[in-house]
Amino acid sequence: MTPLKIGACLAPHEIADHRAWLFDDARDIELQGFSTHRDLTTEFEDRISAAKEALHGFEGRLGIHGPYEGLDMDNKDPELRPLITARYLKALEAAERVGARQMVLHSPFNRWYAWNRLNKPNYWETKLARIHDVMLPVVKAAETAGITLVIENILDVDPASRRAMVDSFDTDAIALSIDTGHVHLARRMSGAPPVDYFVRDAGDQLRHVHLQDLDGHADRHWAPGEGEIHWQEVFRALSECASDPHLVLELCRKSDIPQGFAYLKSLGLVE
Repeated sequence: MTPLKIGACLAPHEIADHRAWLFDDARDIELQGFSTHRDLTTEFEDRISAAKEALHGFEGRLGIHGPYEGLDMDNKDPELRPLITARYLKALEAAERVGARQMVLHSPFNRWYAWNRLNKPNYWETKLARIHDVMLPVVKAAETAGITLVIENILDVDPASRRAMVDSFDTDAIALSIDTGHVHLARRMSGAPPVDYFVRDAGDQLRHVHLQDLDGHADRHWAPGEGEIHWQEVFRALSECASDPHLVLELCRKSDIPQGFAYLKSLGLVE
């Protein structure tokens, strides 16, 4: 198994602390700080400027994390859906202006859907129609900008539902993201399959991965090696993935990035 190159998720002001590791080997970076109302309104131009300054000289692959709090792409209120679309579009503008080629958005699927999808007439069709109402303008804008929207699992218990949603748009402008910690938490809470199953189910639709570890109780965002995830099997599945996804450590303590990297390197999984 060939070791894979990984990077990290960081806000612009945090990049300097890890600059040599990231820049010297052109590692993947995911920019954080473009997800709240304030980020995308009153502080928007300041955040764009800070990102450009922090990234000066960077030659690796770049993405951003888009907005998510209170912004469900499956919103049932037709008056609210255009507001969600507008917020996603504003974040996409940020991605384009800083030179990002990916933007992470959150999945609309959860255990409730998995339990009830066959319990209500046309449940899948009506849910998908709402998602398309919100997302079609965003997907079209992403196509024009050459940016891929990557949909991250949050409470998903069935990877196939999110994959089918992505497939329904029939475009390379929307693909799949996997958060390893979210998968393992769903496994412990809801009986979801393990992380490597999610990776293999995603196949060539997988373009982005958040690497984080946890104990199965909460969304810890610990460094790999501190929790319960079986990293050898996760990376065995990733090594079989032909789509070359962005691989980024998403840790609650950015100071733990060297520790997480060192642990995975000690297993021969990363370089």
